[in-house]
Amino acid sequence: DYIETGSLISIKKNVKNILIPSEERKIEMFPMDFEEFLWATGDNTTNALLRKIYNEKISLGQRQNRDLMRKFRLYMLVGGMPQAVNAYLETNNFKYVDEVKRDIISLYEEDFYKIDPSGKISMLFAAIPSELSRNSSRYQVSSVLKNHRASAISNEIAELVSSKTVLISYHVNDPAIGMTTSLNTEQFRLFMADTGLMVTLMFKDKEFTDNIIYEKLLSDKLSKNLGLFYENTVAQTLTFNGIKLYYNTYYDETQKRIFEVDFLLADGHKVSPIEVRSSKYRVHRSIDEFSKKYSDRINSKYVVHTKDLYKKGDLLYLPFYLVQFIR
Repeated sequence: DYIETGSLISIKKNVKNILIPSEERKIEMFPMDFEEFLWATGDNTTNALLRKIYNEKISLGQRQNRDLMRKFRLYMLVGGMPQAVNAYLETNNFKYVDEVKRDIISLYEEDFYKIDPSGKISMLFAAIPSELSRNSSRYQVSSVLKNHRASAISNEIAELVSSKTVLISYHVNDPAIGMTTSLNTEQFRLFMADTGLMVTLMFKDKEFTDNIIYEKLLSDKLSKNLGLFYENTVAQTLTFNGIKLYYNTYYDETQKRIFEVDFLLADGHKVSPIEVRSSKYRVHRSIDEFSKKYSDRINSKYVVHTKDLYKKGDLLYLPFYLVQFIR
């Protein structure tokens, strides 16, 4: 047996038009998930407890939830790239971890220029944090590449997604008739495949000594507009579970406002909406209105938040560290 490693973009370019032998099997791999991160830090027991909590829908209490959320925020900061995790284990110093992640991002950018010397792919990648922070219903291609629409750069988007450095979530126009049937390939949102890298990418223009995001995120003192890190980690975790990413926005004529459901899970003929709340978790009008509109299609409903697990009616409130068990 043998294993090939290297840049996925470079490998694809070098083996283009080469017939792959039937003995070779491709395995899709991702950055380390939360369970693997815990293993790396020497914690081999917590995740078994978390599985039991999820299966039995047990509330842990505020103190234990705070401790677990701190571990999860540490995972969000460091990320799941093995080099970054190793740097943290060896130094316990976020400055060195950030340097490793900057090196990884630089390698990504070099690869993007190999397949697209015009720099469009690199610009689309670099703008992911700012686009998510806008709370827009879609990735605004025209705000990143002037005079370009999503339909005109479908090849660049495809290359970016196939590089496995980003995740794409498609807008579903009508969840009542199925996800793939009504998805809009020109309306989408882009996430980073690793939240730790996104933390670094968002503040890449600053020196680490000027960057207080690590301290703020670890101590749960993020400003509201930085809740995108939480949303990204949900997208990342769902993808690890083999779940394709979809979302939905719709305009309510009566209330004269737009509602958005962050993620939709296809479950046979049913759909399970997920709303991500980094603050004010008891207010979730989007999922409430969505559930009224598609009441005959709803399977499960989730609000993902920073607090303890609890159930209210048919709505399950999950802390971020339990999203890994959604299937």
